[in-house]
Amino acid sequence: MIKSMKGKMLMDKIKLTELTVNTVIGIWDWEKRNPQKVVFDIEMSTDINKASKSDSIKDALDYKAVSKRVKQYALENQFDLIEALADKVAEIILNEFEVSWVKLTISKPYAIRDSKNVSLMIERSKG
Repeated sequence: MIKSMKGKMLMDKIKLTELTVNTVIGIWDWEKRNPQKVVFDIEMSTDINKASKSDSIKDALDYKAVSKRVKQYALENQFDLIEALADKVAEIILNEFEVSWVKLTISKPYAIRDSKNVSLMIERSKG
């Protein structure tokens, strides 16, 4: 975060939407045998000041790396609840990347009969 000329804190945000991965998630036996689609929408706060001046990826939040890490974690692990997956993914993003705050929505399409989607949204910050 950086301060504006009026002294207010500015929060730069990067959004990653509809990141889709098939993972084993659910409480029922059939869910534990069959990977299901989960969809991530991730909003991250980061200071883009240095990257905007240098125009270099080394000074920016590498959102491709974030994407790959989230997908890797979801593929390599199994979960009963989207709450557990959401909390761990938020923790990974905050600890492994230059992000001070994250808002994460995980959707599990068609998890409930007669419903298009069920989702959970969490917000976490450092400190």
